[in-house]
Amino acid sequence: MKTLYTTQATATGGRNGQVKSENGVLEVEVRHPKALGGANEDFANPEMLFAAGYSACFDSALNLVIKNEKITTGETTVSAKVSIGQNDAGGFGLEAELHANIPGVTMEVAQDLIEKAHNVCPYSNATRGNMPVKLTVSND
Repeated sequence: MKTLYTTQATATGGRNGQVKSENGVLEVEVRHPKALGGANEDFANPEMLFAAGYSACFDSALNLVIKNEKITTGETTVSAKVSIGQNDAGGFGLEAELHANIPGVTMEVAQDLIEKAHNVCPYSNATRGNMPVKLTVSND
């Protein structure tokens, strides 16, 4: 891989601590969500941060594909739903559902665009074969 950009974040306290980027732009307290034994839902958690990164990255990949295909669409949105659960080996795993809305095109074109974006997105490439990722699309 030819590296184009590198960043770093540091966590202190694990799931009940703080995450801070090297430049200080991102500084977030993280806590266990209620579903994992946490006290409340007023804090970020690692799955939420992963969903935010994946949705932003996938929307960028989608727009790159749209540009390269020379297709005109309305403003796209991508939502990422990330789940954590126990795997068969006694550890934990993740799964994701990505939903893209691509207005102004047919469903056939929208489906083609989301599948092509899934091959471009670095998050999709990193997770492929490592966790289930379900893709859905709408065009309204």
